[in-house]
Amino acid sequence: MKNIKSFIAVFSLVFAFALSASAQNVVFTSIEGEKIDIQSQKGNVVVMAIGATWLPLSKNQSDAINKLAKKYAGRDVVFYFIATDSASARSRNFASDEQLRTFVSNNKLSVNVLRDSEGTVSRTAFNIDQLPAFIVLDKEGKLATKPFSGIDPKNDISIPISQAIDSLL
Repeated sequence: MKNIKSFIAVFSLVFAFALSASAQNVVFTSIEGEKIDIQSQKGNVVVMAIGATWLPLSKNQSDAINKLAKKYAGRDVVFYFIATDSASARSRNFASDEQLRTFVSNNKLSVNVLRDSEGTVSRTAFNIDQLPAFIVLDKEGKLATKPFSGIDPKNDISIPISQAIDSLL
């Protein structure tokens, strides 16, 4: 029994370390092809709207991220829209970079758009269980709050996100 408890304790520590290490190297690609390492933003609060062009609530999400970006312009806050649309033309959730640019234009997105094909990196690194979602990282690159998952169109999601940002500045 003692060996099993020791094994579980060691396994838990290794697993926790692996999770924290994976969050240290979160890299996305912009629709212009540039690699963006989220951890390189240390010293800034990072806010990521994680969604997809095909989600019905993407308009609401775009409005919220634009509102927040405008409110915190010139401050130590960086904003991204992470598109989880597939990069594989075989997928029913496929969106080309050109389609993503159209989405940006149609929704007047004022933040950098990065691609996370199928949402694999986002879901793993930030423990997201539902889209759309918002993630807030502190100035050290760590999750500041649990993910803001799902959007209720009746409520202004920018309010609790703004409160989280204010607590970090």
